[in-house]
Amino acid sequence: MTAGALDVALEYVRLGLRFDRVEAGFVDAYTGNPRIRAQVLDEPAPTPRQLRDRARELLRELDAAGLPGDRAAFLHGQLTGLECSARKLSGEPVGFVEEVRAYFQVDVELGDEATYAAAHAELDRLLPGDGTLADRYAAHRRREECPPDRLEPAVQALSSALRDRVRGQYGLPDVETVRYEVVTDKPWSGFNYYEGGYRSRVAINADLPHRLSQLAHLVAHESYPGHHTEHCRKEQGLVARSGHLEHTVFLVNTPECLMAEGLADLGVPAAIGEGWGAWSEEILGDLGLRFDGALAERIAVVAAPLNRVRQDAAVLLHDRGADADEVAAYLQRWALVSPERARQQIRFLTDPLWRAYISTYVEGYDLLTRWLDARPAEQPVAGRFARLLDEPLTPQRIAAEIPAA
Repeated sequence: MTAGALDVALEYVRLGLRFDRVEAGFVDAYTGNPRIRAQVLDEPAPTPRQLRDRARELLRELDAAGLPGDRAAFLHGQLTGLECSARKLSGEPVGFVEEVRAYFQVDVELGDEATYAAAHAELDRLLPGDGTLADRYAAHRRREECPPDRLEPAVQALSSALRDRVRGQYGLPDVETVRYEVVTDKPWSGFNYYEGGYRSRVAINADLPHRLSQLAHLVAHESYPGHHTEHCRKEQGLVARSGHLEHTVFLVNTPECLMAEGLADLGVPAAIGEGWGAWSEEILGDLGLRFDGALAERIAVVAAPLNRVRQDAAVLLHDRGADADEVAAYLQRWALVSPERARQQIRFLTDPLWRAYISTYVEGYDLLTRWLDARPAEQPVAGRFARLLDEPLTPQRIAAEIPAA
């Protein structure tokens, strides 16, 4: 590593830590030298304009740092996202579409309502009976709800089973652990707090109903082979073996977030694949928790296009001038969610720190699904997915590896 490379990586880490002093929660995880963080905390609090100027300086210095192409591309994307965040924090007007592009290297637009209508028609066939589709879909979801007092043992059982599979498929440090806790009053359903040293704390929001058919996805997303697994593999490889300091800090509203959320949402396909419904049904059935795994798997495929409705809601709110009532009605109509769930989603979409973050799930899942599907015929899913866990890939790099249609 050249002195220039070390300097840019270290200064990027310092800059990321400084953002947390202006916007609490901006640093999602830090596993580097505690003295670096202590030094940043001892500095005078920065202004957003100072953060913006430093991000621009580091972008200029990056070309002369002598970094390999993949590291330079990673840092360029991260610093571009930070520069945009600093502009927003300083009060500069930034359009929502521009914000998403700067943070996550993707362009967003409204989805096709005809596609949503087609998904509704398929759901209508899968959920026969009286009443509207929204009523029948809501009733189906209620039937699948996990009793609150059974949530923790259900999560633990699925986590143990997924951990065994991921250890066999991808490998994990022997000392890695995940600790689960149930929390309330949060705008999300689950959250991974990576503590370093191959340890995670995963919080599950008890305010939201958790469906039995979705618990495997939640655990896979947060732990195995999702966020916890990615953090462990990169701490062990990119940081410990290769000395890439930039991966000791994980910052929100940067391209690495889209990569992380996309790979986490692909956790069940990557760890289990087809038949995940029956697999999950059997594990939870041993706890006396029953649901129809085959039906859940069919519904998940049919309803997948409706995930994009959440991003539409953000575009309508922040780019098209719609008010909260209009957006709530849109979510209820096309995503088939309850008024309460729609309001919970709007709470997330209007949080100052998280308002653009929905695109990491929608665009991340879509981009990485297409990339996995475009793998060479002889390459298994696990071989392709392992690259997401180990390499400093960016959305731009992923898009470039997908053959043109």
